[in-house]
Amino acid sequence: MAAARYHGAELVAADYRGPITEVTPSPASLVQWLSEQGMVAKAMSLKFRYLVRMTNTPPFVLIFKDGGAGLFVGADPARGVVWLRDPMGTEGDIPVAVDELRLSQVWTGDVVLVQRSRNQSENEAPINLAWLTRMVLRERRSLRDISIASVVLSLLTIFPALIVMQVIDKVVNHHSMATLIAISMIILTLTSYETLLSYGRREIVLVLSTRLDSRIALVIFSRLLSLPLEYFERQQAGTVIGRVAQIYKVRDFITGKLMSTFLDMFTLMVILPFLFFMSSTLAWMTMAAAGLIGLLVVIFIGPVGRLIGRVIAAEMRRANIMYESVAGIRTLKTLALEPSRRVEWDVATADVVRAKLDAGRMANWPSTLSMPLEMFISRGVILVGAYLLLTGSSTLGAGGLVAFMMLGGRVASPLVSLAKLLEEFTEVRSALGEAGAVLNQPTETKALTNGMRPRIEGALSFEDVNFTYPAGSTKALDEVNFEIPAGTSLGIVGRSGSGKSTLTRLLQGVSRNYTGFLKLDGVDLREINLTHLRKSFGVVLQDNFLFRGTIRDNITANRPGLTLEDAVRAARLAGAEEFIERMPGGYETWIEEGSTNISGGQRQRLAIARAVITDPKLMILDEATSALDPESEALVNANLKRISKGRTMIIVSHRLSSLVDCDLILVMERGKVADLAPHEVLVERCAIYRQLWLQQNRHLDPQGNKRVTPAPLLAEGD
Repeated sequence: MAAARYHGAELVAADYRGPITEVTPSPASLVQWLSEQGMVAKAMSLKFRYLVRMTNTPPFVLIFKDGGAGLFVGADPARGVVWLRDPMGTEGDIPVAVDELRLSQVWTGDVVLVQRSRNQSENEAPINLAWLTRMVLRERRSLRDISIASVVLSLLTIFPALIVMQVIDKVVNHHSMATLIAISMIILTLTSYETLLSYGRREIVLVLSTRLDSRIALVIFSRLLSLPLEYFERQQAGTVIGRVAQIYKVRDFITGKLMSTFLDMFTLMVILPFLFFMSSTLAWMTMAAAGLIGLLVVIFIGPVGRLIGRVIAAEMRRANIMYESVAGIRTLKTLALEPSRRVEWDVATADVVRAKLDAGRMANWPSTLSMPLEMFISRGVILVGAYLLLTGSSTLGAGGLVAFMMLGGRVASPLVSLAKLLEEFTEVRSALGEAGAVLNQPTETKALTNGMRPRIEGALSFEDVNFTYPAGSTKALDEVNFEIPAGTSLGIVGRSGSGKSTLTRLLQGVSRNYTGFLKLDGVDLREINLTHLRKSFGVVLQDNFLFRGTIRDNITANRPGLTLEDAVRAARLAGAEEFIERMPGGYETWIEEGSTNISGGQRQRLAIARAVITDPKLMILDEATSALDPESEALVNANLKRISKGRTMIIVSHRLSSLVDCDLILVMERGKVADLAPHEVLVERCAIYRQLWLQQNRHLDPQGNKRVTPAPLLAEGD
């Protein structure tokens, strides 16, 4: 924390979440956590002789053997000591001088270097060709090794052609067995070197490809998670997934065709001068044919690119139908919608087929037109060479002509591949554009990593808060003003569209483009670190999502390092312990996808347990009991009364009976505050609240007590 504070960043130790298997933080997990907090961190091992020379460096962390750490603040090479300070202390603490002997007894040799990110990193830069280029260039060392190996291999490819030329011109013509034996030994030696070098290059290319693949995947998923919730609410999930998946076409292009063409270019650069030396006429003919192939490809780039764009769009529409069908399979089966969905799928498939046929037919033209040129390179050049040889226009012998053909094929292939690469590049550019349409949206990265991290108590204040949804024409919140002290249980009621859930969205930082001031414990919500804010809240929604995994994993989802005892304590507080213990595996019971093996009430109680496990000072329940049966609702409400002690509770509900015991109830009407008071006061003075109450509770009197109905009188007969 102290090293980060030096760079102007405030971190909280409680936010650290390392692997559950680690008793003490490792350098790798610390680096990962610091990176998630917007810092640039690197773990490395150092010898004391290098450590003592670091006299002009910012503070960094030394990892100790007992799991502790020391803050390096300076060194004195002349005295052979380094100056350390307690990282959990204050800046006024006096550093301690430590020599090599004393430090070696406690120090592991590992350090964590920390600095604040000043430039736009690849995690935030736009997803485009420039970003892609930077990703590749980060592997400079591997690219250098590959380049050296490729140049050497290209040089080695010249020797077999020269050897064949010697075999034809001297061994065969002069029947020289000694020369044949010598040439055979040379071939064996060169073959061994080429085999080993090829293996080494393939290994480096494989490592480079996997590193690029993993780095792209990490950046993509991180970028996707940093997109605001509002974006996902406006987009179809299938479209988002389909567009993001296009980045894998880019990955395959980089690690496949582009890499192989890049390696072939070294062969071209080495062999081409040698071909001109052997026969400039045949070399120019080979270059001209390859150039015409490239020209054909360039001409068709535009038309093919447009048709490929149609293919991608059609595939995404079809993927969206697939995603919606799987995600809504319960509704689809219940309403017997299979025939209509099949029709939609058939139409979408037909669109994909037509688009692919059109694109394939257009792409077939340059391949067909270039085929005679490719045949001329592989077959026609040798005929021209033979003609030049017979007419005496060339000094190239029979062996030289065969050698030229061997090397000419190695030259023509990279040129043709380079031309065809442009065709594939069009598809990759379209795919990159589709992925960028999602991944280049404004993210919450800055809000998630920057900002204040105050201690949360739960006092709320709304001052002239106005908010309009991006696609809305009217205000969802209109001059909202109210405040509540910490520890208050606040119910929020109102008709549909009155702004109840919008208030909770603003509190969670889902939407930040409001006007006015929304303060939490006197601090404007927009100034608070978004990660810190959301971790300080406990949120229970109407339809809570449980991940596929064990009950324990779901309860401790936002704190993986917590123990089983912590999960049991949270489950007991949420009233979930009794049904968990009846499960076959207890807390290790597996929850299936979609939570199909537990009831709605059980799911809600698990969601409450997940929310209270971090002991939040502020909890938000947005229609948390509206979908429950009366018995489950009564049980959850009883648990909430116990949970609300010592916390600020924000409870949104359309069932007013569940809010009677709240300290205050906020009545919303068309985005405005209609009233704020306890239940007893509202039924007396607030017409909106009284009307809602009477609509739902006609069997009760306005104060919430059961109304006594007199027994009917028996009619007396004559």
